[in-house]
Amino acid sequence: MSFAKWVGGALGWSFGGPIGAIIGLAIGSFVDNLADNGTPLLGDRQTGNKRDTYRTKPNYGKRTSSRPQTKSGDFEVSLLILASIVIKADGKQDQRELDFVRQQFTNMYGKDRANKAFELFKRISKQNISTRQVCTQIRQMMDHASRLQLLHFLFGIAKADGVVTEDELRQIYTITGYLGISSKDYESIKAMFYNSSDNAYKILEIDKSVSDDAVKKAYRAMAKKYHPDRVGHLGKEHQEGAEAKFRQVQEAYEHIQKERGFK
Repeated sequence: MSFAKWVGGALGWSFGGPIGAIIGLAIGSFVDNLADNGTPLLGDRQTGNKRDTYRTKPNYGKRTSSRPQTKSGDFEVSLLILASIVIKADGKQDQRELDFVRQQFTNMYGKDRANKAFELFKRISKQNISTRQVCTQIRQMMDHASRLQLLHFLFGIAKADGVVTEDELRQIYTITGYLGISSKDYESIKAMFYNSSDNAYKILEIDKSVSDDAVKKAYRAMAKKYHPDRVGHLGKEHQEGAEAKFRQVQEAYEHIQKERGFK
C-alpha cells in the first residue's frame, strides 16, 4: 500500500478542520496523489478534465449532539499530533521517547503501518501546532473513552525516558483540559505511571477514608469506564492497548482488597 493510499483510506473526520490542515502540510505532495489514486479528501468535484479536491470542515464552533464514527486512522493521527506536542514540551526530542512512539505503533499496527505512521509523525513534528485548536476538534469529534486512551498513551510517552518533567506534565494537563477530560480522570491515569502509597485510591478516583462498599462501587464504575470494549470501534489494536488501563484498575482494586482484608 502506498503512503498516499494509507493516509487517504484511514481517515474520516480528521480530513477536516485544523487536523486536516496539519496532515495536508505534513504529507505535502502526497495530497495530490490521493485524488490520482481515487481516494477523495472527504469530497471531490469534477472540473473539466481535472479532478479538484476539497476538504469539508465540520462546525467546530458549536458542539453537536452526535459525533461521527471515529476511525482507527482518526485516532492514530490525533495521537501522532498530540505526541509531537508532548515530546517537544521540554524543548527537546529525547530518542527514548521517539523509540517509544515507534515501538507502540509497531505493537499496535505492525511494522509496515508503523513505519508510515512514524514518517508522518516526523513531518508533523516540524510544524508549529495550536494545541487548543487540535484538542477542540478532537473533543468535539471523538468519544470520551477514546480520549482517555489518548491521555494514557501521552503519559506513556512522557515516562519513556524514565521521568515525566514538569514541562511535560504541564503540557499534558493543558491537553487534558482542552480535551474535556475531568481532573479526576487525569489524576487517575497519571497515578498509573507513578509509585506512591495512595496510587491505588487515585486510580479508582476515591479517597482513602471511604468505606469498603464505596471502594467496590468505585471499582465497578472504573472497570466500566476503562473496559476495552469501549474503544472497540477503533479496532482490535486499540482494544489491546486499552487493556493496560483496565488491568491497572483491577490491580488497584486487588491492592486495596488485600490492604483492607475484604472480599
